[in-house]
Amino acid sequence: HWAVNVRRFVVRPRSVGELVARGTLTQECADYLESAVVAGRSIVIAGGTQAGKTTLLNALLTCVPMQERVISCEEVFEVRLDGHPDWVALQTRDASGEGVGEVTLRRLVKEALRMRPTRLVVGEVRQAEALDLLVAMNSGMPAMSTLHANSAREALVKLCTLPLLAGQNIAADFVVPTVATALDVIVHVAQDAHGGRRVREVLELTGRVEEGVIETEARYVDAAAPRRTTSCRR
Repeated sequence: HWAVNVRRFVVRPRSVGELVARGTLTQECADYLESAVVAGRSIVIAGGTQAGKTTLLNALLTCVPMQERVISCEEVFEVRLDGHPDWVALQTRDASGEGVGEVTLRRLVKEALRMRPTRLVVGEVRQAEALDLLVAMNSGMPAMSTLHANSAREALVKLCTLPLLAGQNIAADFVVPTVATALDVIVHVAQDAHGGRRVREVLELTGRVEEGVIETEARYVDAAAPRRTTSCRR
């Protein structure tokens, strides 16, 4: 049978203040994230499907200083910087019926680095383009992106795994310390049982790696979030 998927874009909050008013995050958490954006720190927003990742990303982008040149790379146009004077939006392209003309997200990220950006925004990383995002972050340019993950810590593990898909010559010994030094903040958002979207956790990376584990510091933890218990057997 036929199945039709309609992606409908509704009116979303356009600022961090509106998200605070809706209860998505606290004022303290909002102040921290706003200062992180202004300071040019690299931020990844993680969460499940329809958790509000892109909504939070767009709200944080309103804090980007007007003098910055922002380049966004996406598969589907969702990032919004309305009113920003220097914003270039790039979109991927599928191959034609003859199998030519494809423009991948990896290529867009590489091309964006040649366009004199001061901040890079990648709509979402799913595969090997995570390596190009890390390379961009490690070039001294702040970047922002979204990622599917169940928690902030799992997002960090995923960021250390996805770049390995770029080829056999990419080793974990290179990826893990690169993530630790290039990425600054991970924000985890989730949807509760009533459909509300909330920031559950904010992790800050210290830049240190101990025995292959990236050291992090919790900057914010939602007190109302359900606790997940895990067990480990030797």
